[in-house]
Amino acid sequence: MKFRVDRDVLADAVAWAARSLPVRPSVPVLAGLLIEASDEGLVLSTFDYETSARATLQAEVADEGRALVSGRLLADICRSLPAKPVEMVIDGARVSLTCGSARFSLQTMPVEDYPTLPDMPAATGTVPSEAFAHAVAQAVTAAGRDDMLPVLTGVRLEIDGSTISLLATDRFRLSHRELEWDPRTPDDTLAALVPAKVLGDTAKSLTSGSEVTIALATSGAGEGIIGFEGAAAGGSRRTTTRLLDGEFPKVRSLFPQEHLTTAKVKKQELVESVRRVSLVAERNTAVQLAFADGQLTLDAGSGDEAQASEAIEAEIDGEPITTGFNPQFLLDGLTAIDEDVVELAFTQSSKPVVISGSRADDGDTQADDASFRYLLMPRRLLS
Repeated sequence: MKFRVDRDVLADAVAWAARSLPVRPSVPVLAGLLIEASDEGLVLSTFDYETSARATLQAEVADEGRALVSGRLLADICRSLPAKPVEMVIDGARVSLTCGSARFSLQTMPVEDYPTLPDMPAATGTVPSEAFAHAVAQAVTAAGRDDMLPVLTGVRLEIDGSTISLLATDRFRLSHRELEWDPRTPDDTLAALVPAKVLGDTAKSLTSGSEVTIALATSGAGEGIIGFEGAAAGGSRRTTTRLLDGEFPKVRSLFPQEHLTTAKVKKQELVESVRRVSLVAERNTAVQLAFADGQLTLDAGSGDEAQASEAIEAEIDGEPITTGFNPQFLLDGLTAIDEDVVELAFTQSSKPVVISGSRADDGDTQADDASFRYLLMPRRLLS
């Protein structure tokens, strides 16, 4: 194996492929990054039996071949190289890397022990890459992080014709995001439970090209796997991951059909106020929100401890209401919303609030693209 490649293209592709390497691999070869050189260029791959990453890039290949080297070490080396072409040559049980006057020699791992990457399922459709990354970032806000409840560490991805819905919950909050996409089959109805961390990292990493191809098979080849592919400098990037098992809770019904009280507040004012007031909130205690008489009053702290209170303007429609929320969960939802004004919709103080974006100066309660909703359970207020 012998090839020559642009330093920036190689460093970017190696860093992308190595990002999904396991921290504690079950077998040593899973810490490796597979380099395959052929007439068509380079393919860099990683795989841990759950998630695979495959980057293709252009290179001047003098001799074809394959080598398996430490992925994280190669990423660190490539990141530090000078801005000159990189040449890699396999030399017995080692790989030699040269860039300008810098030279490295890396021990190889046994290629024959490396697992075969899963095939990408057939393409289901395409979605604009930036829009997809943003939608996923909003949806994963509410995903669980408790591995004892693996179903809740996923994002439920539902495809219904030209609409993708993303749902996530950790039992205390729920996010719902919809976006349009271009399906290969217009009347497809599919669903998958995708690990939230993998989905978030993948969507964010595939914004170099204009669109992302989503590949999901419900039966046959590729069943139980979802794939994502996008263009990148000098080639393409492809990720597959195994879907989570288990039944995602039926959460759509948690969004109430009508509300007794709604309030519109400037998002940035509310975010800053929550951050200030919550400084005195003891761990696991709520920040109180009281809506009445055209203002929202926030309170935290109690008894002999530190206390804080602040009032901001609010446009309130309905009966006065007082409730309380985990301040960090409240901030997570508010900062995920794009609009400058947020709407908080209540049925009663002991029931969840639905938070969404709203336009400030017209009669519509929601923005044209109010496709993100965040439902948050209240916390018991200290008396």
